Amino acid sequence: MKKLVNLLMIAAVIATVSCSDNTAKLEKMKAEYEKLGNDIRALEANLSGQDTLTVSGRNVTTLTAKKDTFRTFVEIQGSVDGEENVVATPKTVGVVTQIYVKQGDMVRKGQVLAQLDASVLEQTMKEVTTSYEFINDLYERQKSLWDQKIGSEVQYLSAKNNKESLELKIKTLNEQLELYKITSPIDGSVEDLSIKVGQSVAPGVPAFRVVNFSRVKIVADVSEAYSGTIRKGDAVVLHFMTDNIDFRGTISFASRFINPVNRTFRIETYVDPKLLEFRANMIALVKIQNYINPQAFSLPVNVVLKDRDEPYIYVAAKSGNQYQAVKKQVKTGRTYNGRIEIAQGLSDGDIVITSGLYTIKAGDVIAL
Repeated sequence: MKKLVNLLMIAAVIATVSCSDNTAKLEKMKAEYEKLGNDIRALEANLSGQDTLTVSGRNVTTLTAKKDTFRTFVEIQGSVDGEENVVATPKTVGVVTQIYVKQGDMVRKGQVLAQLDASVLEQTMKEVTTSYEFINDLYERQKSLWDQKIGSEVQYLSAKNNKESLELKIKTLNEQLELYKITSPIDGSVEDLSIKVGQSVAPGVPAFRVVNFSRVKIVADVSEAYSGTIRKGDAVVLHFMTDNIDFRGTISFASRFINPVNRTFRIETYVDPKLLEFRANMIALVKIQNYINPQAFSLPVNVVLKDRDEPYIYVAAKSGNQYQAVKKQVKTGRTYNGRIEIAQGLSDGDIVITSGLYTIKAGDVIAL
């Protein structure tokens, strides 16, 4: 029994020693972590232009509060479109016999892009034209006789009526023949060709897409939630990911119609077509400015802490020959892109502590 007790005591001693070693190891690692964190913050401060101070033996970074313009944006995805982007479709049922253009060709308004099979109408036109030549000759002869007071008026009027009737029929056939031509509705370039020779087509079937890029616009659908803050004339920033560049502009059109399917309204903004090699449906990130304060204080979001939902910050306040960390209540405004607007509680020139905030206490001495 005594031997068992001795063994238990030895095990307890070993466990105590082991626990003590682990505690010491943990404290050492914490100290190294704290030192490494301070070194990183000091380096970051050096790179960002912030100041590095020492608070109760710990290095922290600070920044000096100053007013600047604070903006917030609504970010949505838009797409590039031409001012005129239309689809040319057949006007009647038929089979495609010829295609006169290819993708990329520049075309003019009214130019024939493709021809449908109109052989039956063309044959009818030949027959009517032949009949018209004969009837017209009879009419000219009868008119000549009537001018000389030879023959009856009925003969003259009958010849004239036959001639005019055939003229109307020829006009109707020409109009019908035009229906068998697919024409371009606008000036522009052929961006899509959806038909082939021998294919049967009908009215409403897309045949060609013609786009006019003499004016380029960015189109985007905005959530109904922003309908009260986004208006025509608002500033926008357009980011094109393909070239990684930004352009500034204004909203030229903001629809008053809410799409009942996705609860969005459409906006448009025009850009200079010479800025890029624009292509239809190219993606653009549209950042719409929905708030601006030209004289605002703003801080990184992580600098503002909360105590019972009351926001506060730490500032370095001078006390004699030293500075102390002071807890300062603030009122915040809007947040955007990692920064938060400070509406009240911050003054020009305040030294705001930006790191080590969870280890600082009000009253800690700051050594300059």
